[in-house]
This record gives sequence, C-alpha cells and structure tokens, in this order.
Amino acid sequence: MSDEEHHFESKADAGASKTYPQQAGTIRKNGYIVIKGRPCKVVEVSTSKTGKHGHAKCHFVAIDIFNAKKLEDIVPSSHNCDVPHVNRTDYQLIDISEDGFVSLLTESGNTKDDLKLPTDENLLAQLKDGFAEGKDLVVTVMSAMGEEQICALKDIGPK
Repeated sequence: MSDEEHHFESKADAGASKTYPQQAGTIRKNGYIVIKGRPCKVVEVSTSKTGKHGHAKCHFVAIDIFNAKKLEDIVPSSHNCDVPHVNRTDYQLIDISEDGFVSLLTESGNTKDDLKLPTDENLLAQLKDGFAEGKDLVVTVMSAMGEEQICALKDIGPK
C-alpha cells in the first residue's frame, strides 16, 4: 500500500461531531438531547420499570432550543441517545441591518454578519429599543448542530 491511495476530504470543523452518545438512563432534567434530529432541552424525565424480560424505559419531554416546540421520546434506559454539543458565546452588537440580520463583534475583533434577528418578540423588542437608544449591548448566541440563534442580551452601559 502506497501513500498515494489515501485521499481525505478536509473539513473546516476538523471532523468534530455535532453530537455525542450518552446512556438514556443518565440524562437528567435540564440536560440536552436530540429528538427527531433537533437539539432539545429536557424538561421532564420519567423512568418506567417494564415487565419480566423488558427494559426499563425513559420517557423524555423536551423543548427544541431554537424554535421552542415540545417534543417527546421514549428510549430504553440502557440504550444510547444523541446529546448535542451546545455552546454559548457572547458578542458585542455593532449594527442591525434592514434585512433582519445583525452585525456582531467577535473576541478576535472580526465581525460576524450571518446571524438573523431573534424570533422571540420580547427579545427582539429589547434588542431594537436598546440599539435605538445607543446602548452598548452584548448578545449571547447559542449554537448547536450547525444552527445559531441569539438567546439573550445584556446592557454593558452607554457608548
């Protein structure tokens, strides 16, 4: 076998997985889980003992972290579930464009312009009002499984 036979596609994320496996019985309330391909926050877990030869089953009730839809799943407690890697990052708000995108300043001093305004009405109003008043706003962006969304904001004082 020569070295020439090995061709690998290079990926920007170094092949890092969007999820990791975790045993269903160890996932708790306020943890994260993937249900129907969506990253969710667990709001309720109930474990049922089943019959003579069955497995104990975990019933998860969870809310999608991006669109707030309620999802449910039942998994044998000994089986593995996918758990999303959820990251929160703070960015300073620079600008809000007319087409519904925000311009954010990263830690390294670069700008990030690919994020839409939040869909949550309350958060959206706070963001627009604060920006209109000329406040220095820092937004918290939650990212999981290749999706990103603004989930919180804080005022760090006047410009």
